[in-house]
Amino acid sequence: MRKIFTAVLLLCSAFVGFAQQAGGPSGKYNLPFKNTYNKEPLVTENEYRTMKPWFQEPVSFKEAKSKLPSPVWNGHSKEIEMYWKAWEIAWGNIRQPEENSGFVSPYLDIAYNGNIFMWDMSFMMMFAHYGNQVFPFVHSMDNFYSHQHPDGFICREIHSDGSDCFERYDPVSTGPNLLPMAEMKFFRQYGDTDRLFSVFSALCAYNKWLQMNHTWPDGSYWSSGWGTGMDNMPRVKENYNPIYSHGHMTWLDTMLQQYMVDKMLLEIGFYTERWQEIEGFEDEIKFLKKYVNEKMWDEETGFLYDRYGDGTLCETKGISAFWALQTDILDKDRMDRLVEHLNDTCEFARAHMVPSLSADNPKYKENGRYWQGGVWPGANYMVMDGLYKNGYKSMAYKVASNDYANILKIFKDTGTFWEYCAPESAEPGFMARKNFVGWGGLPPIAEFIEFILGIHSDCAESLVTWEMVQTEAHGIDRLPFGGDGQISLQAASRADASKTPSVTVSSNVEFDLIVNWGDGKTSGKIHVLPGNKQTLKIQ
Repeated sequence: MRKIFTAVLLLCSAFVGFAQQAGGPSGKYNLPFKNTYNKEPLVTENEYRTMKPWFQEPVSFKEAKSKLPSPVWNGHSKEIEMYWKAWEIAWGNIRQPEENSGFVSPYLDIAYNGNIFMWDMSFMMMFAHYGNQVFPFVHSMDNFYSHQHPDGFICREIHSDGSDCFERYDPVSTGPNLLPMAEMKFFRQYGDTDRLFSVFSALCAYNKWLQMNHTWPDGSYWSSGWGTGMDNMPRVKENYNPIYSHGHMTWLDTMLQQYMVDKMLLEIGFYTERWQEIEGFEDEIKFLKKYVNEKMWDEETGFLYDRYGDGTLCETKGISAFWALQTDILDKDRMDRLVEHLNDTCEFARAHMVPSLSADNPKYKENGRYWQGGVWPGANYMVMDGLYKNGYKSMAYKVASNDYANILKIFKDTGTFWEYCAPESAEPGFMARKNFVGWGGLPPIAEFIEFILGIHSDCAESLVTWEMVQTEAHGIDRLPFGGDGQISLQAASRADASKTPSVTVSSNVEFDLIVNWGDGKTSGKIHVLPGNKQTLKIQ
């Protein structure tokens, strides 16, 4: 019995020691094998790796509600109720760093399994940033930067105790690289250049790690089902695992995301005057644009596809192709043809837009079955945001209004938000998790503000653009604009969408406002000074 007891103790000690060495509380990089890090100098500038943790308990939701952005839409009380319910659930998901975890700041929980995910967190910040004047949600991303490895690697999923979920050379260990996208979204709302200085080195070091470790000899990028976040989409050839394997394939969404990120890092580099560090990104941008257009575009179908190792194209049409909308990688003719697929009722124009997998695929499921047709808040937001940025405003509104109506119907039926939805009916997806805020906060908050109410902010350019499509009295109070800036925008009711709007504004900051309505009508830039409510003269 003593021998058995001793053996159990030794086994437990070995397990604890391994857990600590593999990234647990007592040693993030003291791995149970030889040190193979090729150290990246930019990582030494990453201030989050040595930062002491800080804590901040949120105010009560009752108090937060009196400070958060407050939308108004006459005759649409359920939509307003849905907005506040999303914030209430999110408020309950604020977490503090665990002791000795290496986490450095409070964060918004993913609402999944207690871990933080790079994919989810990036998308969550695209609605959570609207509440940053009430709680500093943007610092949720700091917990990824604090866990950057000496060579630049950042794990895509990290346990709440601070340990990585995957070894860095595992094909599923990291991605998608969307942290710069979330950072730039925050910058556009708040104009916080200081944060760009703080995160630049970590973002660049991670990008360089991907260039070094996730590319094929021809320079194209690979990933995996988990690495792209789109777990079970049928993309790799049948002899490969669709979730865990890279499939010896060039992955379309990863290519498009890297093109997008390289351009964003160039922009951040201009703001921070880090010219030397961004030179290499310009060369890769040219290479990626050429590669995608020459080797991943199919002229016959007018669509973008993954590329197999033998040079043939995967036949799966997925939402991954629409990452092109976040870029200028295609010329207008090709972009027009790509966007037209969103109008095809046999592909992506389903009862609930946009299914992750084209409906003409044999693996497409009416209940979504995760990424075999499921409608996902993050991917949908990417599509409508990209459409808007590329000038496809009417299509952006078509996608947003369809998605929002379905989310509202599900909310009315269930009283909550879901991980993802079915594409053929206004129902949660197969085995979807409930109360998922999480990225489930995107439709009732960000999508509502930006596409249903139509209000787009760019503090870096001191500009608010209002795409006015609603005819009832509507608007928003306490819209954050800069660190302490707040704007109130109210539109009076109109007989129809072609009528010139009457807009009342109050603000504590100076900015320019553009109001667009009807069939291409615009106010042009109206300069707004801080002060009491003023009704603008729009002609």
